[in-house]
Amino acid sequence: MSNALAVAHVTQALALLIESNLRPEIDMAVSVETRKPPAEPPTEPTITVFLYQVTHNPSMRNHDLPTRASDGTLLNRAVAALDLHYVISAYGEENELVGQRLIGCVARIMHEFPVLPADVIEEAGERPYLAGSDLAQSEQKVRFTPQQMDVDETSKLWGMLHQTPYSLSMTYQASLVLVEGREEPERSRPVRRTEVAVGASYGAGAGGGDSLAAGGGSAARPGAGAPANASAGASGGASGGGAPGVSVTPGGGEAGARNGGRADGTVPARAGTADGRAAGTAAGAEARAAGAKRTAARRTEPHSGARQSAAKQTVGKNAVGKNAVGKNAVGKKAVAKQTAAKTAAKGAAKGAAAQSAGAKKAGATKASAKNTGATTKAAAKQAAAKQAAAKQAAVKQAAAKQAAAKKSGAAKKAAGSPARKASPGRPANGTSDGWGS
Repeated sequence: MSNALAVAHVTQALALLIESNLRPEIDMAVSVETRKPPAEPPTEPTITVFLYQVTHNPSMRNHDLPTRASDGTLLNRAVAALDLHYVISAYGEENELVGQRLIGCVARIMHEFPVLPADVIEEAGERPYLAGSDLAQSEQKVRFTPQQMDVDETSKLWGMLHQTPYSLSMTYQASLVLVEGREEPERSRPVRRTEVAVGASYGAGAGGGDSLAAGGGSAARPGAGAPANASAGASGGASGGGAPGVSVTPGGGEAGARNGGRADGTVPARAGTADGRAAGTAAGAEARAAGAKRTAARRTEPHSGARQSAAKQTVGKNAVGKNAVGKNAVGKKAVAKQTAAKTAAKGAAKGAAAQSAGAKKAGATKASAKNTGATTKAAAKQAAAKQAAAKQAAVKQAAAKQAAAKKSGAAKKAAGSPARKASPGRPANGTSDGWGS
């Protein structure tokens, strides 16, 4: 990890790496500058190392989460994983191809030293403006990777540099630079004491029952129906020829009884006698019978419980099925009722619409009949008026003709009377009557 000066430290170390490895191809003085390409290209051999973009590393950007607890306490130190993007440009006399010679050396150096060397990092950290940088102590190494840029991306990059002419360049990505936060998380408290708890558990005995120790038969647990001081005989006696058994101590432990055992849990003084052997054999038989019963009961309990559980589940499933069937039937009836109601409502709406349409048609027919009758009456009145006018006109014309005829006759009479008086011997119409011409 390193602090915030790591970004500038990497840039200075990259420039120093290029400057110290230009020979033997370049035998002239070359100025390696950590700045953007100049607006006026220099004539002297110059290499510029320009950091044009800083981005978060996509694979390591969230590796430090979570940094804080729910109460705000710092859990982990925050770390920013960064990638640095550089454009390296070369300038020089074009007639001697100085720029191309320099860019060739840059390609060779970056391919030869893909990881930033530790000695170069230490030498770059001696600059006074990088005092306090701890990049040299960081375990994460910085690796340079060449970036391929097409003509469009190159045009965008140089278009971003306002009024800066294009120059022969190469682009590289430096990763990974880890910048660590300043706040220190709280240290966890040391362990003061260690507590170890040991518990015992019952397992399957060698004789088929539950037992803590293999005594040959089934042992009884305290409180499981057997007395605390019960003793049982078992096979495999040790000394005196007595029948060994399994005894249960008052604390619940079980152990193989040696030299025979008694029903009261005591060990006889001399287990090798016939009485001791008989007592141990009888007690062992009784204990084995009791243990077998208890083992059988314990074995059947899970089966009976499973059967009862299965029966309860079956009854529950049947009840759930009946409830589901009933709910489905009720739902179907409700759906049928809703469908019938919707159908009836649609029929009523259609009937009302039909009645309304019939009423509208009847009203339209009546209105049309009224309009037709009125039109007919008006036409009849107009025809009668025309006839009356025609009659009046005919009467007037006839009266006018009669008056004109009367006037014409009177005029003729008036005109014929003087002529006859002037020439009585001539006819009134002026024609020759045989009297001479």
